[in-house]
Amino acid sequence: MVTYDDIAAAHERIKPHARRTPVMTSRQVDELTGARVFFKCENLQRMGAFKFRGAYNALSRLSPDEKRRGVLAFSSGNHAQAVALAGTLLGIKTTIVMPEDAPRVKLEATRGYGGEVVTYRKGENREEVSKKLSQERALTLIPPFDHPHIVAGQGTAAKELIEDAGTLDVLLVPCGGGGLISGCAIAARQLSPDCRVIGVEPAAGDDATRSFKEKRLVKIEVPDTIADGARTTSLGAITFPLVLKYVSDMLTVKDEELLRTMFWLWERMKIVVEPTGALAACAVLQRKIELHKLRVGVVLSGGNVDLSWAAAQIDKR
Repeated sequence: MVTYDDIAAAHERIKPHARRTPVMTSRQVDELTGARVFFKCENLQRMGAFKFRGAYNALSRLSPDEKRRGVLAFSSGNHAQAVALAGTLLGIKTTIVMPEDAPRVKLEATRGYGGEVVTYRKGENREEVSKKLSQERALTLIPPFDHPHIVAGQGTAAKELIEDAGTLDVLLVPCGGGGLISGCAIAARQLSPDCRVIGVEPAAGDDATRSFKEKRLVKIEVPDTIADGARTTSLGAITFPLVLKYVSDMLTVKDEELLRTMFWLWERMKIVVEPTGALAACAVLQRKIELHKLRVGVVLSGGNVDLSWAAAQIDKR
């Protein structure tokens, strides 16, 4: 199991390389909710998402032989970019398996950060494709969430948020495979023990919510949601027990609510957040939970949005 000591050590390890992203507030959000809300802006992290934290922590802990041979990761986009960038900084060759229909901005950015991109077709199992390729090339596999060093790295986001904002009553975190929320919940338990940690995922991909409520690992088909970073089919063998132990609740939001929230953040707070990155904020702004008079942390997990796609959504409004 990952511990807070692992997160603290990860923070020291990544501190010279990761940005300490700002914590923003909004008078209008506070008025709408009756709460004091603090936004951890991981959309302003290097490569545009929290994923850099876990990727750099995991790659930096490889053995010299593993670093020499290189690594392979599979991802819909943000983990791909994070591994590619961390690999470049550490001098490690990276191969990234991505869906051929991944957002163009994420495909191009992954290549730009130095990763070799190998695409797979819709219907193919990315884990099987990745496992086969990693074995053929003798590469170390770095999964997007189900890895203790990844979880520890992601937890540094909540560590910084609580250090900068102070004690929280509630912390809302986007949830895909559970790496971010697991790490954040462990950090919150240590630094703000009475804080309730709540995960937010798309309604079309509610595997984590069902797993949490049913206390068994629920697996679903790849969900059809605009939150491409949360198109996971289940929590992991590592993250599921952590979610059960440290997370207080899970809830879902609909894609149309998520889209409204994303544009609200763009227009009112002047920050570019991608759909997955807006999941936790959506729960706040769409009143999915009562927050009156509470101190609330919200993780904005990423900002790598495809602007051509976003423009098309604006035309439909």
